[in-house]
Amino acid sequence: MYNEEAVLPLLVERLRPVLDGLREPYEVVAVDDGSTDHTAAVLIGLRRNWPELRVVRLRRNSGHQAALSAGLFSARGEYVASIDADLQDPPEKITEMLDVARKHQLDIVYGVRTDRSTDTFFKRWTAGAYYNLIRRLVGKNVPSQAGDFRLLSRTTVEALRELPERAPVLRLIVPWIGFPSGQVAYVREERAAGSTKYPLGKMIKLATESITSFSAAPLRLATWLGLIGVGICSLLLVMALVAYLMDETVPGWSSQFVASLFLGAVQLLCLGLLGEYVGRIYTAVQDRPTFYIASDTAENSANAGTAENTETQAAGAGR
Repeated sequence: MYNEEAVLPLLVERLRPVLDGLREPYEVVAVDDGSTDHTAAVLIGLRRNWPELRVVRLRRNSGHQAALSAGLFSARGEYVASIDADLQDPPEKITEMLDVARKHQLDIVYGVRTDRSTDTFFKRWTAGAYYNLIRRLVGKNVPSQAGDFRLLSRTTVEALRELPERAPVLRLIVPWIGFPSGQVAYVREERAAGSTKYPLGKMIKLATESITSFSAAPLRLATWLGLIGVGICSLLLVMALVAYLMDETVPGWSSQFVASLFLGAVQLLCLGLLGEYVGRIYTAVQDRPTFYIASDTAENSANAGTAENTETQAAGAGR
């Protein structure tokens, strides 16, 4: 969650009855992705009446996928469900996801949107284009209209933890590992409160990271563009030679200008695509963590319990 102070009471109002109804131990790992409003303070206040709520605060805004990874790798349950705080994905479906996973012995259960009428036309169109592109590049194992609302088994979480990628795109990595999976359909709701935290710029960044993380297709595109450019320039060269042999006057400025412009554009595009991959290699070589945890209420509770036990033992030794 990022700057979601307005929606938090509504989230608790819907999420807690669902989890209490499971009649088994659970924890809610709320990841505050460097919010600049009162999200952290509201979470700490809510935790006073909900001990199962665990607050993990990141030191800075690390991005949606990094915050999601922080939550998955901090969670300790047998199953881990990930959900955004805006309530566009219904918490009530978590029970169904858990039932499906246990009944069919599945490691992954995706939440698949069957109706996105609450989103704008532009949002639906860009989302559809994104999933179509990704399924073409990565494969049909990527569920269409499945975002980051999913249920994972402990085995799946540990498998994700072992991957060497520093900034994984989880909606692609999770299908890639190929563990047994199922789906639960739901209708996407309107945001309960606040404004979207995923504008067009972040959507473009996600699409770019998805493509360059999983496919060499852009490099192949650069190769094909280069070949087309060579073909066009070869054709222009043949035309110039024929005109010269036929002793015709050929104004060379326009053809030279077009050829130079086309080749320059292709070269720049190829360099840009290569730069995307070189940048990822550079990031991997740096080996920097994608997030830093500033505080974790679970650790604070554990430290408090350790201190209390130490005091009790000391008191017992004194007696």
